[in-house]
Amino acid sequence: MRLAGLIAMIAFALVFMGAAIQGKIGVISILTGQGSGYGEAITNGFKLARDEINAKGAVHIELVIEDSSGKQEQALAAGQKLINSAQVVAILGPTLSTEMKVMGPEANASGVPIMGTSTTAAGITQIGKYVFRNSLPESQAIPASVKKAVKKYNIKKVALFYGNDDVFTKSGFDTMKKVAEDLKLSIVTIETFQKGQSDYKAQLTKIKGLSPDAVFCSALYEEGAVILSQARKMGIKVPFVGGNGFNSPKVIEIAKEAAEGLLVATPWFADRNDPKVKAFVARYEKAYGKKPDQFAAQAYDALYIMAEALQKAGKADREKLRDALAGIRNFDGVLGKFSFDADRDVVMEPNVLIIKDGKFQMFQ
Repeated sequence: MRLAGLIAMIAFALVFMGAAIQGKIGVISILTGQGSGYGEAITNGFKLARDEINAKGAVHIELVIEDSSGKQEQALAAGQKLINSAQVVAILGPTLSTEMKVMGPEANASGVPIMGTSTTAAGITQIGKYVFRNSLPESQAIPASVKKAVKKYNIKKVALFYGNDDVFTKSGFDTMKKVAEDLKLSIVTIETFQKGQSDYKAQLTKIKGLSPDAVFCSALYEEGAVILSQARKMGIKVPFVGGNGFNSPKVIEIAKEAAEGLLVATPWFADRNDPKVKAFVARYEKAYGKKPDQFAAQAYDALYIMAEALQKAGKADREKLRDALAGIRNFDGVLGKFSFDADRDVVMEPNVLIIKDGKFQMFQ
């Protein structure tokens, strides 16, 4: 307690004397409505990192958080407010790739660095030179999980199932289809659904009748968990390989035992034997009463990446911060070693996990 108090006093003194670099950073997250489970984890990760960074004293970050409700138009309005009224130096978020497709161009045109912490669809950083992400894209994650599943289960024929009205789920499907084709798998059917749908029996009946060795499914956790639940009840026992939307404990909460056997690839594994990971998990659990998921971990690392770039920039200047972010290499976070490539996209190694005994575990 004495050490913590001393650190807090030093941090306060640095801020008071003006020695700390001040950074007002905007956040666009899903705080209400469908998908708020992602937003809760993400904002929790930001807040925990902010408190730690501010306590160290070199950088003092003020977060200005706006709700998008997962809607494109609301994400855009929130971003415009952050850029023009709040005068933030950078933006973290929005949560969904669909939202980033409209908010990214706005930030880019305004010369405001924006970093997605959960936007994994193709083409995100190609929006422009001010657009970054630290979330592992589907193009890197899905091939890792599919290849391991194919080898382990000797998969020869697959059914593809995806949400066709969302940028993220469509992008995940595109990657799944390409990987399946590259591996010479037989695609017995391609089935689709729409966001908010609750009955998947027609598609699952067709899939069951074609007897695939596995189902590759690109969905957000709300729909994905229900699909798993209905599939198992209908007697579909083959492995499911999910996209990034399945990387949430919410899948287990909703689908319960039907989630068993689901494979995903993720940069985050809460049980990794790493002191940084253990310390982060302990602090997060103490603050929020639950273990952090991938989205919390990505948000946590993202704010530390932003803080490191602010220090390198020397002041809260949008242009200097953009250039400093683009130069981040070998950042050592709770997700492991992270670098931006020349396109401001992710360079890191994914973990392949399976849900077993009610929790995510390493897939061997």
